[in-house]
Amino acid sequence: MDLDVVNMFVIASGTLAIPILAFVASFLLWPSALIRIYYWYWRRTLGMQVHYVQHEDYQFCYSSRGRPGHRPSILMLHGFSAHKDMWLGVVKFLPKNLHLVCVDMPGHEGTTRSSLDDLSIDGQVKRIHQFVECIKLNKKPFHLIGTSMGGHVAGVYAAYYPSDICSLSLVCPAGLQYSTDNKFIQRLKELQASASVEKIPLIPSTPEEMSEMLQLCSYVRFKVPQQILQGLVDVRIPHNSFYRRLFLEIVNEKSRYSLHENMDKIKVPTQIIWGKQDQVLDVSGADTLARSITNCQVELLENCGHSVVMERPRKTAKLIIDFLATVHNMDNKKLD
Repeated sequence: MDLDVVNMFVIASGTLAIPILAFVASFLLWPSALIRIYYWYWRRTLGMQVHYVQHEDYQFCYSSRGRPGHRPSILMLHGFSAHKDMWLGVVKFLPKNLHLVCVDMPGHEGTTRSSLDDLSIDGQVKRIHQFVECIKLNKKPFHLIGTSMGGHVAGVYAAYYPSDICSLSLVCPAGLQYSTDNKFIQRLKELQASASVEKIPLIPSTPEEMSEMLQLCSYVRFKVPQQILQGLVDVRIPHNSFYRRLFLEIVNEKSRYSLHENMDKIKVPTQIIWGKQDQVLDVSGADTLARSITNCQVELLENCGHSVVMERPRKTAKLIIDFLATVHNMDNKKLD
């Protein structure tokens, strides 16, 4: 989400001075409202419509384009502290004749946030399965895509509900065990040991911390004005207590290595996409998955960090289209 908003300001900077000043002034006064307008505009432009569906007293929010057909539908699961609209950059480059569904993960954006909800990876997998059944997406096996935390959930989903899906794309997925920890994981373990949950790098509460998070997640180095960083922080702060609770759930012993523990149960054709310069989750995880999943294809992207979906949306979309064409014998020329 945050990198996408930064791109918004880069685009705006190419317009006339007065509109820029009005744009920036609006952001400083009403950042959350302006960001909502921004995503509303891109959803409308790309033909993505927002829907809500209930499972008992639980509400799921999702956006979709197209209808189920003879080609597999595609369900996209976003990462930690993001939302369904993080996929819009990729959606822009996906064929309009594919049925696309982007859902807000449990507790995020328009999906129910409850203090009683199980936010472990298993709990999230069960919630996503409830969502799939609610909209009857599994009447025919679908293609499942997940990035980071969403990739963790997607991989475990493929292991738990193999008949629901026909293929799988994992983009820099969490949930793997490494022989050595990178700097980010070492820092997290130090924070856990000191019980300093207020300083989690992926949960910024100051402009400086927001800048550090952007640099951590992206290979590209953005020079973002202080006021814009402050606006981005202001939008996130009301949700930070939830993000901390969620983060502690997904890194505890019950959830931390769920994908690693279940990867050998994944039997569908699988695509792994990873940024070679990922500082959050080491790219060596791609080899780990490839060794355990029988039918697995690995794509490593040069000059790309953890936020593959937002750093390289066109390339991500092309890789997904090519993968679907290969494993499902679909004609690329008909995917337009």
